Amino acid sequence: MDESVEAFRSQARAWLAAHVPSEPLPSLETAEGFAAHRAWEAELHEGRWSVVNWPERYGGRGVDLPHWLAFEEEYWAAGAPGRVSQNGVSLLAPTLFDHGTEEQRARLLPSMAGGRTVWAQAWSEPEAGSDLASLRSRAVRTDGGWLLHGQKAWSSRAAFADRAFGVFRSDPAADRPHRGLTYLMFGLREPGVTVRPVARLDGKPAFAELFLDGVFVPDEDVIGAPGDGWRIAMSATGNERGLMLRSPGRFLASAGRLVRLWREAGCDPAVRDRVADAVVGARAYQLFTELAAGGGAMGAESSLTKVFWSEYDIALHETALELLGAVAEFADTDWAEGYTFALAGPVYAGTNEIQRDIIAERLLGLPKGRR
Repeated sequence: MDESVEAFRSQARAWLAAHVPSEPLPSLETAEGFAAHRAWEAELHEGRWSVVNWPERYGGRGVDLPHWLAFEEEYWAAGAPGRVSQNGVSLLAPTLFDHGTEEQRARLLPSMAGGRTVWAQAWSEPEAGSDLASLRSRAVRTDGGWLLHGQKAWSSRAAFADRAFGVFRSDPAADRPHRGLTYLMFGLREPGVTVRPVARLDGKPAFAELFLDGVFVPDEDVIGAPGDGWRIAMSATGNERGLMLRSPGRFLASAGRLVRLWREAGCDPAVRDRVADAVVGARAYQLFTELAAGGGAMGAESSLTKVFWSEYDIALHETALELLGAVAEFADTDWAEGYTFALAGPVYAGTNEIQRDIIAERLLGLPKGRR
C-alpha cells in the first residue's frame, strides 16, 4: 500500500464529505442543472480538487495516475455531481498539454479548471462521425486567422457551453482525406455561430448542432501546426476512449449503488448473477486499467477499455431498471438518465466496430479486413 496515495485519498474523502451537496443537483442536460454544475466546478476548484493531475501553476496538484485514480474512486463513492467540464478537463486539456503552446495553456486552462469556461466537443458532422477523415467543414485562411464554414453534429455540451474545439478541413487539395486538417478552438457566442439544441430521448438538450458561417478564429486559437489536425486528433482520442472519460471509480460506485438497490428490492434471485457480474466487471476494469496504464497514458489499449465500459454501462443500467420496474425507464431518475446516456456509449468516441478493428490490427496483429 502506497502511504502517499492513502493519505491523499483520506484528504479527498474528508473534503468531499464536507462539500458534496446533500441533495442531487438538477440534470446537467438542462439550463438550470448546467448552471448548478458550473457552480460545483467552481467550488471544486476553490478546494483545488477540480484538476488534481494538472500542474499546480494551472490549478492542479500535480499528482500521478495512482493518486488520480484514488481521487476518482473517492469522488464517485461520495455521490458527487457529474462533471460538466469533462470535455475540457479530460479531452481538450490533455491535447493542449501535448500540442498547445505555453501561451494557450496559460490563457485557457485556469478558466477551464474553475468552470468559468465550459467546452463543447465539435468533431462529428452529418456525414463524418467515426470516419472523421471524411469531414467537410472548412477553415479558410484570412488575415490574422481563419474563417470557419460548415456544420457540426451531436456536439456534446454545446447547448449551454461557452466554447468548442474541433477539426476542420484547411487544405481541400490534400492528396489524402486525413491530410490538410487543422485543429481549432472557437467561441459559441461569436458572430456566425448558430447553436441548435438536439433533444435526447428524454427531451433534455444533451447535444446541439452547430452551424458555422464565416466564424473568425485568430491564429492564437489553432492547436499545433495548420494541416496537422489529424495527428493531434488521434492523440486526443486515446484520452476520450480511455481512463479520462470513464474512470474505474465511476463504475465501482455505480456497482455499489446497484447492490444496494438489489437489496432494497428484496434480493431478487432472478437478477443476482447480473448484479454480481456488475461488481466483478467494475473490479476487473479497475485492475486492468491500473495494469495497462502503468503510470502513463494508454495507447491502443484504450480501445479495449472503450468497448468494455460502453457495453458494461448498458448492462449495469438495464439491471437497475429491471429492479425498479417497467415504469423506471421513463422516470426522471439518475438510473433512467444514466441508461439513456449509456445507450450512446457504443457509438460516441468512435464506434465499437471501429474499436474492434483497432484491437484486431494493432493489439492482435491481425490483417486489415473490412475497411
